[in-house]
Amino acid sequence: MTLKTPEEYLRSIQRPVNLYMFGEKVEEFWNHPIIKPSINTVMKIYELAQMDEYKDLMTIKSHLTGEVINRFTHIHQSTEDLINKVKMQRLLGQHTACCFQRCVGFDAANSLYSVTYEMDKKYSTDYHSRFKKYWIEVQRADLMVDGAMTDTKGDRSKRPKDQSDPDAYLHVVDISDDGIVVRGAKVHQTGFLNSHRAIIMPTLALRLGEEEYAVSFGVDTNEKGITMIYGRQSCDTRKMEPNELDIGNFKFGGQEIFVVFDNVFIPNNNIFMNGEVDFTGELVNRFAGFHRQSYGGCKVGVGDVLIGATALISEYNGTEKASHVRDKLVEMTHLNETLYSCGVACSSLGFQRESGNYEMDMLLANVCKQNVTRFPYEIGRLAEDIAGGMICTMPSEADLKSKEIGPLIEKYLTTCEGMCTEDRYKVLRFIENLTMGVASVSYRTESMHGAGSPQAQRIMISRQANLEEKKNLVKRILDINSE
Repeated sequence: MTLKTPEEYLRSIQRPVNLYMFGEKVEEFWNHPIIKPSINTVMKIYELAQMDEYKDLMTIKSHLTGEVINRFTHIHQSTEDLINKVKMQRLLGQHTACCFQRCVGFDAANSLYSVTYEMDKKYSTDYHSRFKKYWIEVQRADLMVDGAMTDTKGDRSKRPKDQSDPDAYLHVVDISDDGIVVRGAKVHQTGFLNSHRAIIMPTLALRLGEEEYAVSFGVDTNEKGITMIYGRQSCDTRKMEPNELDIGNFKFGGQEIFVVFDNVFIPNNNIFMNGEVDFTGELVNRFAGFHRQSYGGCKVGVGDVLIGATALISEYNGTEKASHVRDKLVEMTHLNETLYSCGVACSSLGFQRESGNYEMDMLLANVCKQNVTRFPYEIGRLAEDIAGGMICTMPSEADLKSKEIGPLIEKYLTTCEGMCTEDRYKVLRFIENLTMGVASVSYRTESMHGAGSPQAQRIMISRQANLEEKKNLVKRILDINSE
């Protein structure tokens, strides 16, 4: 058994990387106050995997080695695995109230597992065996792996090969007997800095003539030629202030990285696709399906926390018995459990690929994510409604603790008898963080754009809708000749 402890994980990422934030190079990023909460979040994954009460969800026996591994490095072997993935993601959302950054690489690996198998079958390549060897290393070392798909895309009215700058899509610029050299960028990269490795994939279905863009590979995140630029988030510099109370979620947070590849060498053993344009669409679709399934777990866990914070602030405000408040909490719960139902449903209707691993129901996974682009916004709106306007006008912690004006704030922000004003502060800031601040990036905005914006799901739902069969149902009932 090779499960890392949280402390071992923390030590393992303490290595030089080429990272910039606010225009300056960052050394020892693991000590930076803006970055540390995102590392704490990943450490929580490693912590829960060590705890007996969570081992059924957090760990599993590898079908590749027979060893016990972290579920985030598992290749799904049953519909039960798919369901447990969603349950695990909800659990982690409940424990961190933010994006825990390890899902993208998990979903990328499960997509590549079947696609490499099918490429080998058609072209007699050895991508599948390469990938299995690569992934066994990941499992045995309990590595965190990011998945990188989204390119900057340049002029979106043009194909990759028609861009004025070919680097708008990551592509191969040189090939040798030993490997390839790639150049380009990947954006919105969740947890890239906190990961040991990354799996790089094409961002869309490619066509003949675009072979240089049809590339997938594994790479160490500190590889020579990789530059990382830390993405800004609303209220991020509050983490650099001495007052924790103003942060909201002062323990945990997410992370997004802009990643530039400047002539990065990739050895042959780490290449899992190189020019097979006819498989790019399948890789993109399968990854998107797995990742849209994920949102039926992670966003639900964060939703649980937001609902809890909303119920708590209603008690602090003295409104918990109001019928409209109770009804709004019911509506928040209804929406949240509907998302979870979609995540579980697409998992239970999963099926086995020829490669042996299991995949979720694609239609229901896209329905799940389509709902995620809507329901968290309504849950957040109701949370703000119940919390009241104080979440966006409240004075700072320094004011609360000031000898001169602190007593005034205490006097006028006191509500129910026995309620601690500082506790009310904590919950109000927490709701602000989830609905308007740093965590809203991973709860609200990522709910909209993560794993594809709403139109991407609608396109897939249209493809999977099977309208012809639905029309035939009517014809059979009404004895209409189908000719």
